[in-house]
Amino acid sequence: MVNFHLGFFALTTFIVLVCGASKNLPILSFDEGYSQLFGDDNLMVVKDGKSVHLTLDERTGSGFVSQDIYSQGFFSASIKLPADYTAGVVVAFYMSNGEMFQKNHDELDFEFLGNIRGKDWRMQTNIYGNGSTNAGREERYGLWFDPSEDFHQYSILWTESQIIFYVDNVPIREFKRTATMGGDFPSKPMSLYATIWDGSDWATNGGKFRINYKYAPYIAKFSDLVLHGCAVDPTEQATKCDIAPKHDSIPTGITPEQRIRMQNFRKKHMQYSYCYDRARYTVPPAECVLDAMEAEGLRAFDPVTFGGAHRHRGKRHHRSRSSSSQGEASST
Repeated sequence: MVNFHLGFFALTTFIVLVCGASKNLPILSFDEGYSQLFGDDNLMVVKDGKSVHLTLDERTGSGFVSQDIYSQGFFSASIKLPADYTAGVVVAFYMSNGEMFQKNHDELDFEFLGNIRGKDWRMQTNIYGNGSTNAGREERYGLWFDPSEDFHQYSILWTESQIIFYVDNVPIREFKRTATMGGDFPSKPMSLYATIWDGSDWATNGGKFRINYKYAPYIAKFSDLVLHGCAVDPTEQATKCDIAPKHDSIPTGITPEQRIRMQNFRKKHMQYSYCYDRARYTVPPAECVLDAMEAEGLRAFDPVTFGGAHRHRGKRHHRSRSSSSQGEASST
């Protein structure tokens, strides 16, 4: 009984800390920081102007984009995903400069991949630098909660030396700049995007399960929108700046306690990482820092990909995000 109460207290404390951190962030209204990207009336601003619904139906998906471009910063949103049958649905929360640098763009992705009824949403992160789309640095995860039942906070911290992805204030991925990467580390100013679109060709089991529009409309709900970074004049060439003013709720890195939680998350929930894909890379890319426990977990999840056996792997497709294509992704 004592252990139960201690565990409940720890869980309650964690929830309070996560919710409190979200409430204390410098939240912008939609009109202050964002503009509609595509989708006509499939984008709806609700409540006090600080929440947005993105809808996908047979006509179109929808999306929005930040009004400014940023060089480094902290970018966050609380998101509630569609429920029930969501195979083929892709919800993306990401940064990109593909409109400005079509041949050598940078990108930081959260992508949420729908599934058939009874199967969980999957989440993946990806990093592109200087147009390195053929060497996508993707990772894929399960989640410890149902992202369609409630809002959860997804955040990206981008600095000159590192990129960190967070879920509910838990860091799930740390990507550090190395000398060997050269221009492959994202460094050019980027806009923030959010989209929902039809990814039936690849999103669920490589396209085996497609969207069924009898379950439409699919609605992704966004709130607690945060743009805390260095806004850059697109006509200027300089990209370095200090993020100001400082804010107590904005992370600057990973605390020792968070690092333990990140390690636990990655051991339990990571389902794919390019660093461990022995069918794809006989030698891991230079920036990879391998962890024996992560490797063991991935081998248990997929011994063919992560155990060194060989199989044929289909070509990965990279689709350009735009208002007409309604998104971009790497094939799974």
